[in-house]
Amino acid sequence: MATNRSNAAAGFHAGVDTYENRMSKNAEWAMSEASLFFEGKGAVQQSFRKIAARLNELKIPYAVVGGLALFNHGFRRYTEDVDILVTRDGLKEIHKALDGLGFIRPFAKSKNLRDVETKVKIEFLIAGDYPGDGKPKDIRFPDPDDVAVERDGVKIINLRTLVELKLASGMSGKDRMKDLADVQEIIKLLDLRRDFSDALHESVRGKYDEIWADAHPRPKRYMTIWRNKFLTIDAKSLDEMIEILGGAVQELKDMRADGVTLDPDGGTADDYAYLVTTDSVIAKKYGMEDESEFWDEDEDAEEGTE
Repeated sequence: MATNRSNAAAGFHAGVDTYENRMSKNAEWAMSEASLFFEGKGAVQQSFRKIAARLNELKIPYAVVGGLALFNHGFRRYTEDVDILVTRDGLKEIHKALDGLGFIRPFAKSKNLRDVETKVKIEFLIAGDYPGDGKPKDIRFPDPDDVAVERDGVKIINLRTLVELKLASGMSGKDRMKDLADVQEIIKLLDLRRDFSDALHESVRGKYDEIWADAHPRPKRYMTIWRNKFLTIDAKSLDEMIEILGGAVQELKDMRADGVTLDPDGGTADDYAYLVTTDSVIAKKYGMEDESEFWDEDEDAEEGTE
């Protein structure tokens, strides 16, 4: 057995051309592989199923994390490796049972493995270690048994923990900003609620709320100012006043029918009625302008005298 393992290792390292290297060198092959990945096929998916099956056979606790966990939770993005959360003891058993038997360490003393057939890298994250920059923080990689959910016979990290770890990683590792981008995409694609943060560790709740707000920006508003007192200022008779006011009422009815609303913060007490819409087409129809272009001169003057 030992001889077989050493021969496998020697053969692998002698002519290795890793999966990620091949992806970067051959664009046509890379596009084909990526297409297969999204169909649940290809080298990465093959290695994913293979390592999961072996860990199930060995009864070693694990949870798939990283890009493949995102994929299985509904965020379909490509990844070129397989990330798996295990315990420290579990990793020792994995090396003992699999190193040299279909999988091999990329280099001596590496904690990771590589699929000998597909050349795809299997990266292991160890329970108790810290995400992101690896420095001590409130959040650690948990025991896989505590956070795994089973899907089609494969153990995947649950969504709450996945989001929590990505937030902790992105907040602490300057080279891990992609983790924060992943959280934003998860929020948008899965339509996560703002109160999803209630289930997260308090150290990352603020960042989740910030990202959630960025993913739900306030729509651009268009506005016009309506002043009743000036409607009939040029009228020369009651008939003219009635005609002008009747036309104004009809315009307001038309605007209401098109979804224009009265800004509740604007009010009408000072004779200024702020009419708003978020529809650019409707705004153009009634000559409404981008809200950001309006300037309250009186308010600005008051601030200047303080």
